[in-house]
This record gives sequence, C-alpha cells and structure tokens, in this order.
Amino acid sequence: MKSKGFQLPKAGSRKRSSGSTRSATRIPRGGRPTKDQSAELASRILDVASNLFATQGFAATSMEQVAAACGAGKDTVYRRYPTKSALFSALMTRLHATLIPELDQVVSADGTAMEKLRSYARVILDINLRPEFLALNRVALGEAMAFGAIKLIPTQEDPVMERFAGLVENAQAGGHLVGDEAYFLAEQLLYATSIKPLIAAMLGDDRYRDACAREEYFTTAWTRFLAGAAPRQMSPMPDPTGGGAAANHGTEG
Repeated sequence: MKSKGFQLPKAGSRKRSSGSTRSATRIPRGGRPTKDQSAELASRILDVASNLFATQGFAATSMEQVAAACGAGKDTVYRRYPTKSALFSALMTRLHATLIPELDQVVSADGTAMEKLRSYARVILDINLRPEFLALNRVALGEAMAFGAIKLIPTQEDPVMERFAGLVENAQAGGHLVGDEAYFLAEQLLYATSIKPLIAAMLGDDRYRDACAREEYFTTAWTRFLAGAAPRQMSPMPDPTGGGAAANHGTEG
C-alpha cells in the first residue's frame, strides 16, 4: 500500500469540503447512478468514515454524520452498510486489502525462503506503524471490538496471514524452521516482531518512529524467534584429551 500519511481535517474545513463533495458527485434526481458513480460513492463513504472514526472514535461517529459528510442520503449509506459495525468492518477490510499488492511484491521477489520470510515480517512491522493504521487500530481495540465490528485475532483465511503462513511453510520445507504448524509459527513471528511496537505506538510511545530503533528491535526479535523456531544444529564435542574433535555425541547447539 502506498501510504500518503493520515490526514486530519483542518479546523473549519468540514462544511466547505462536505458541500463541494456533494455537488461534485450529485446523481440526477430519478436517475440511476452509473457503475463508476456507484464505485466512487462507495469509496468516498469509506474515506469519510475512516476520517471520522479516527478523529472522533467509534461511539461518537454516527451513520448520519457519515452520510452528511460525504454528500449521500442516509438510505444510500444504510443500503450498503446496515449498521455502524458493518461500516467499520468494511473499512478495515478495505484497508487490509490495499496491502495485498505490496505484500505480494515481497512474496514474489527473488531470495531464499528465509530472506522472503524476514522481509515479509519486516514490511508488516512498518505497515502497522503507519499513521492511518495506528489511528484505526486505536479505535478498533479501544471501542469497535466491543461492538462486534472487528475480530481481534486474524483467522487463517485472512489474506495477510495466509501469505505469512505460506512463507513459513516454504521455510519449513527447506529445513530452516521446525514443526509443521505453519500458521501457528506465523502468528508467533507476528507477535514477536510487530505487536510490541504497535501497542507501544498506540499508547503514545514514539520510540519506534526512529528508523534505527525500529530496525534494532526487529533484528533482536527476529533473532530470538529463530532461537526457538530454527532447527538446532548438531555440534562436535571438544576432545578433553586434546586430540582434536571427538565423535559427535549429539549435543545440541
């Protein structure tokens, strides 16, 4: 996803912005919207909802506000999203869908199975710390989850985690990671490399904005993950008599 940063509305600009949006996309009375008009309206509803949820929170944002701000009738919004929870869920689904082309570039890039897995985990860390993700994740975890608008834990059908698990499977097939539960390992790698910085940033800790601090954390987390998930190598035992390396007694490194 090409992030342009999360833009908050300027003070006093909502009314003018709302009016210009309304006139630019008005559908003639009694006419049916074209396919392009319908798609543009659906996108605008989600854009407006994203801004309102991020700046006001879930509880303080109403469907009526969304309709007014994007220049659509309430019935138009409700036909697409019957509840506010459905609207927020659609918004988060769209946000995640925009990531897929970026993540697919990592999956299809040249490199070993472990290089691709490391790159994928690293990109997800960066994505989770983008302003628009932080803003909406604060709302999701702070309010929207209580209304059933999101699921806290991603499922195996989640396209981001599906790709993550696929990369883990490739690493396991090459003998670089242990076990056969690819999705479980993908979850553990996600938690190890992304969740602490994400939670810290949502709580106002800015340390991971610094590129060096972020890279240092990721490298440490990746190394610790491999300490538990990579196969343990057999190493030769030193010969106590000084006669060179003794036979391998199966000591794990």
